[in-house]
Amino acid sequence: MQQVIASFGDGYRFLDLPDPDEWLLPGVRWGRHEHPLTPAFWSAAAWMEGEVPDHGFRLGGTLAEEVSACILGGHGLPAEVGLAAFARVRNELREAPDEVLPEDDLLRLLSAPLIVKGRAVRYRFARQRSSYLAAALRGLHGVNESALDDVGFRDALLALPGIGPKTASWIVRNRRGSDKVAILDVHVVRACRVMGVFPENADPTRRYAELEQRFLQFCMRAHARASVMDAVMWDTMRRISTSFLNFLVDPGSVLQDVKHRPRREQTRCREAGEDEGMATSAAEAMDNPIPA
Repeated sequence: MQQVIASFGDGYRFLDLPDPDEWLLPGVRWGRHEHPLTPAFWSAAAWMEGEVPDHGFRLGGTLAEEVSACILGGHGLPAEVGLAAFARVRNELREAPDEVLPEDDLLRLLSAPLIVKGRAVRYRFARQRSSYLAAALRGLHGVNESALDDVGFRDALLALPGIGPKTASWIVRNRRGSDKVAILDVHVVRACRVMGVFPENADPTRRYAELEQRFLQFCMRAHARASVMDAVMWDTMRRISTSFLNFLVDPGSVLQDVKHRPRREQTRCREAGEDEGMATSAAEAMDNPIPA
């Protein structure tokens, strides 16, 4: 047995985990909790994160707002850019009859520069996602959210334009704090590949349902809520630089590569690593999980 000790507001708490060499799943051992990216590490991280907040993981106050946030965020965009685009659209959406905005209005809103961290940036997919969002908002009135369970709700959202399994699962998880679906974005998939929970060639665009079941089974065996684990993995993995991730996965090859570089290049790599926060432990990167 291995034990995790963590400080909470009311004092210290203890989490007992199986021995590192015990099997969590076929082909996947628990590993040590102090070693980043092992199953034991993620189990401890989810435990330290705590329960789902009372408001779930909601980014918007209504279903139309949540759909907007999730369509505008996600693949191909930093989370901060997606949230900035959503904030602009949400202000207009709250003034719109029946929470529906025409495609032309959405394109105008998304085409104007966004201010993110004090800098003006362009939203990369303005035309495509304004089209998707306009159609999804129109179709949303045919979705009876209260009459559907989590998976049925996800299936109904999948029928809307521009909403695939990941986005639909994101909406459901945010609205309900659901543990019946999983948001298999690039960060979660990468974490599961490193552990061996997913095969190296795992492709959610082809095998979403199968990989989702693997992830949910992993969470169950790790005694963690899938909704919390998803958020913790996403927030942690997106903060880890590529160099540091490669070091965690295969430290020998990274050190060997650095050893054979010219001294000047080694210095540049070291400085870049310090700038990216390579010396910061992965566990310190979990402060404020916002799903994407």
